[in-house]
Parts: sequence; C-alpha cells; structure tokens
Amino acid sequence: DLIETLQKVCLVFTIIGAIVWGLIGLFDFNLVASIFGEGSIIARIIYTIVGITGLINIGILFNHIED
Repeated sequence: DLIETLQKVCLVFTIIGAIVWGLIGLFDFNLVASIFGEGSIIARIIYTIVGITGLINIGILFNHIED
C-alpha cells in the first residue's frame, strides 16, 4: 500500500544519511558537502529530506502495535 511504499522510500534515504554520517565519523569526510559544496542550497535540501524521512520512519517502530 501507499504508506508501506512511502516508508520504504524514506528508509532508503535514512540509510543513505546513515552512510554519510558514518563517513563523517570514521574518515571526517562529508560526501554531500564534497559533491554539492559546503552549505549549498542543494546540500541543505538533502539534509532536510534525510531528516524528514528519519521522522517518517518513526512509524516503522509502531507498525507491530497496529497489526
């Protein structure tokens, strides 16, 4: 259904965000900033999308309660 598809798309973005944070933590390398430029509008949009998708994925924690 639509909600499940949305959560899967959001989960992909959240995983990408986790990989970016892993690169920052392990190698002090910001992939998004290196591709789009530090503080660029595109980088800010990407960070915002990843943040929003992380919040949407909170619903996954509660899926088992509704079933």
